[in-house]
Amino acid sequence: MSESLHVVCPHCDAVNRIPAARLGAGAKCGQCHQPLFAGEPLELTSTNFRRHVERNDIPLLVDFWAPWCGPCKMMAPQFRQAAGELEPTVRLAKVNTEAAPDLGQQFGIRSIPTLALFRGGRELARQAGAMGAADIVRWTRGQV
Repeated sequence: MSESLHVVCPHCDAVNRIPAARLGAGAKCGQCHQPLFAGEPLELTSTNFRRHVERNDIPLLVDFWAPWCGPCKMMAPQFRQAAGELEPTVRLAKVNTEAAPDLGQQFGIRSIPTLALFRGGRELARQAGAMGAADIVRWTRGQV
């Protein structure tokens, strides 16, 4: 029997159970029927952050950023490109620290952009500063 993984839908936040072997095979949400992976980072809020961190069995790479931050704006397309390369083995997400200051405070975000990698509800690694897509992919793969 193949191993199943829990994957939180980026559209409706429903938790889906997917056979590990089918992760990259166009898996869709059982509730909203949208694709579970679109190769794009998803926006997390104070409301759904915990669900995605705690209920996803795949690692979650979070970009803590702010709209006024120049390096954050420069890194956004690089992060999007990295999502296309890392999914479905790693989910990429963004947290706007202006819209969710509680999350920035909870995780002690002192500079932005900051990447934080989570697995099983725990933070595994953190990297501050803007990075290119290749560096994001390399750093993430080196941590998981």
